[in-house]
Amino acid sequence: MSSVPRTTLRTDDHPDLTDPRVGSPLFSTWRVGTPQRQRATVEAIAGTWQRRPWPADGLISYHVYTGEDGTTLLHHSQWASEQEFEAFVRTRRQERVDEIDVAVPGIERVGLGRFRHHRSAARGGPAGRDRRVPGCLVVVDVEFDGPDPDRQRAWVDAVFEALESDPAPRPGGIAAHFHLSTDGRRVLNYAEWESAEAHRAALAAPGDGVGSATAQWKRVQTWPGVRSSTVSRYEHALGLVPA
Repeated sequence: MSSVPRTTLRTDDHPDLTDPRVGSPLFSTWRVGTPQRQRATVEAIAGTWQRRPWPADGLISYHVYTGEDGTTLLHHSQWASEQEFEAFVRTRRQERVDEIDVAVPGIERVGLGRFRHHRSAARGGPAGRDRRVPGCLVVVDVEFDGPDPDRQRAWVDAVFEALESDPAPRPGGIAAHFHLSTDGRRVLNYAEWESAEAHRAALAAPGDGVGSATAQWKRVQTWPGVRSSTVSRYEHALGLVPA
């Protein structure tokens, strides 16, 4: 472990979803109400964190995204392990929460999702090698009717079959990173797109969703046990990393 506290740096760089150091990727949502409060909360987070040393060697990065709806923030933190996250919660999280709440009162914290990275796919090559900067993050959150890790993996495998066999892939997609919740109930796809406009155009094209009207995509869309599926668009607003 490092014996010298490291400085917290702000960055515009997006996270590497395939970083092998990440053993515990976490996602959460805050409701803040308005675009003005979105911006104020992002700056409150940045200031609160930058006034303090980087809190843990096991935290690889922390990123915040503004929701296209103008009311939400998505948080994504990359941890080496859940144990190191829990140690942070016990010792260093509350002081940050308190300072942010003073700056922007009334934040609603919707909940924390604990995941494991499962598979990634990229257009034209291995995920992580496409150097296009995503202009839009699309989060597809699929919830099943009960815990079943085998079903989680099988559904993701079916999506890959649909992607690989699609005769007319929509332009603008960069990469898709699939995460399995540790409780066995959810799959979260962190999908990187060139722009929100490219994603909207893909949804508006013939077919259902961003895929063509193929049997493989139909199988994904009618998978037994899927309770809900939500799609949300975000813009990267803040990255924090250790010096």
